[in-house]
Amino acid sequence: MKNARGFSRQQNIDQFDKDAQRQGYYTYRGRQPSAILATKRISLAIANNYNFNGKRVLDLGCGDGIYTLEMIRLGAAWVHGIDASTAAISAAIQRSTSAGFEAKTKFEVADIYNLNSILKGLEFDCIMLWGVLHHLPNPAAALTGIEGIAKEIVILEPNGMNPILKVLELVSPYHVAHGERSYTPMQLRQWLERAGFQLESSSLINLVPMFCPTWLARILRLIEPVIERLPGLRNIACGQVLLIGKCWN
Repeated sequence: MKNARGFSRQQNIDQFDKDAQRQGYYTYRGRQPSAILATKRISLAIANNYNFNGKRVLDLGCGDGIYTLEMIRLGAAWVHGIDASTAAISAAIQRSTSAGFEAKTKFEVADIYNLNSILKGLEFDCIMLWGVLHHLPNPAAALTGIEGIAKEIVILEPNGMNPILKVLELVSPYHVAHGERSYTPMQLRQWLERAGFQLESSSLINLVPMFCPTWLARILRLIEPVIERLPGLRNIACGQVLLIGKCWN
C-alpha cells in the first residue's frame, strides 16, 4: 500500500525506526528551539481542549511515547499505545518505565488497519491520533476502521490549508523522507463523520514551523496569539488543526 507520494507503508515505518534507533525519540522532539516551541503550543492546545482526567485512552501511532506520557500527566487513568515502528515502541516502553508510569501504560507493535484482534475485550473512553494520519497511505480507511472503539476522539494534524506547509511537503528533506501529506480541516471532518463521530470542536493553532531559524520562531511566537484569533488569516497561517469528536449513539 502506497500513499499519494508513492511511499510504501513499510518505507515510512522504516524511516521512523531509524529515527528512534538513532536518537531514542523522533526528530521533531529534539532540542531545536523551533521544534520545542511548536510542540509546547500543540501540547497546551490539547490540554486546554480535552479533559483526560480518569480516561482510558487508545493512543494510535504513539511513536516514541513522549506524547503518551503527557496524557498520563494530564490525568489519564491508563493509555494503551500502539505503533507500527518496533524501535519506537521499544523507546516508549523504556521512557514509561523511567518515568514510573509502567502501571498506567501499555505499548505494543500493531497495524492501525487491523486492530480488532489486539483490542478485543478492551474498553476505551477516547482515541488519540496525535500527528498520525498525514503519514498513512489511506487515512480515511484508518479512521473508518476505528469506529465503535470509543465514544470520543482527538485528532491533531498539520493544516492542509497552509501554503508554506504544502511547499515543504514537496521540498523539505524531512517531510519527503517521512512521506508526509497534510489534509484540509474539511477533509478531516468528513472522515471523522464517516467513522461515526460528530465534530464537537475545531481549532487552528501554532504559527511556528517545527524546523526554522530560532530568530524567526521567536518572532512568530510573539504574533501567534493574534493570528490564531483572526478568521481567514488563521486558516492559511496556522500549522496545525485540532479536532475533537464524539459518538452520541
